[in-house]
Amino acid sequence: MEIVLAYLGIALCVALSGIGSSYGVTICGNAAIGAYKKTPGASGSYIALAALPSSQGLYGFVGFFMLKSHIFEGMDMLTAAGVLGAGLACGLVALISAIRQAKVCANGISAIGAGHKAFGTTMVLAVFPELYAILGLLVLILIGSALAVAPVA
Repeated sequence: MEIVLAYLGIALCVALSGIGSSYGVTICGNAAIGAYKKTPGASGSYIALAALPSSQGLYGFVGFFMLKSHIFEGMDMLTAAGVLGAGLACGLVALISAIRQAKVCANGISAIGAGHKAFGTTMVLAVFPELYAILGLLVLILIGSALAVAPVA
C-alpha cells in the first residue's frame, strides 16, 4: 500500500503540473492568434509570452527526480505519506500558477496586439505567479530532505 501511495504522489506532481502548463500555453496561444490578426509584426513577443506557462510542467518533472529515491520496497507509511503530500502540493501549486500566469500573459499579448508597448511589464508581472510554482517545488525538496533523515520505525 505504501509504495502505491508514494507513486500516486509522484504521478500527481507530474500530471497536475503538466496539465497546468498545457492549459496555460493554450490560453496564451489563443490570445496570440487573436493579437496576430491585429498586429502580425509582434509575433516574437506573442510566442515568448505564450511559452512562459510551460515552465511549471518542468517543475513536476524535477519533482519526480527529487522524490524517486524515496520509493523502495518495504518503505514505511510516513515516507509514503511524505511523498504523496509533497507531490500533491507541488502539482497543485504548479497547476494553479500556470493558469494564473497564462492569464497575465494573455492580457499582455492582447495589449501588445492593440499597439501598446507592454512586453516588459508583462514579463515582470508574469514572474510573480512563477515564484509560487518555484516555492511549491522548494517545499517538495524540503520534504524530500526531511524524509531522508527521518528515523525508520
